[in-house]
Amino acid sequence: MKSVERNSKVNKIQVFTDGGSRGNPGPAAAAAIAKDPAGKVRLLRGKYLGRATNNFAEYQGVILAFEELLKTIGIEPRKTKLAFNLDSSLVVNQLNGTFKVKNPKIRDLVVKVRNLEPQFLEVSYVHIPREKNTEADRIVNETLDKELT
Repeated sequence: MKSVERNSKVNKIQVFTDGGSRGNPGPAAAAAIAKDPAGKVRLLRGKYLGRATNNFAEYQGVILAFEELLKTIGIEPRKTKLAFNLDSSLVVNQLNGTFKVKNPKIRDLVVKVRNLEPQFLEVSYVHIPREKNTEADRIVNETLDKELT
């Protein structure tokens, strides 16, 4: 029997992402929030995307979370389980393999997500109601307001 490392604790991070476009396409932004099991915010980011569609912005939220988690919060990715929470049922179903991805630009984003996933111990995608994703939605709108004023 192998001995388990003392420091083999698994991190479980809840990730909330969102993306939005004012017009479709139009000015767009993405947001990512990550919380540890105690509910402490470990990541809070918004990113202006320029002109994009809603679906493109939703995927950019997922990618933003992966990239920021890899570089900023001091976790060991290989010991971290990420539970993504999104209010976009399309993105969740595409990333879970339930829906096909037909748009070539979105397919490129899915490939990017698939290349980021293996850096973590486990990744899951769950659809949540919009009312449970208000923090990420607020960051998207604040990012857009800041950029457009």
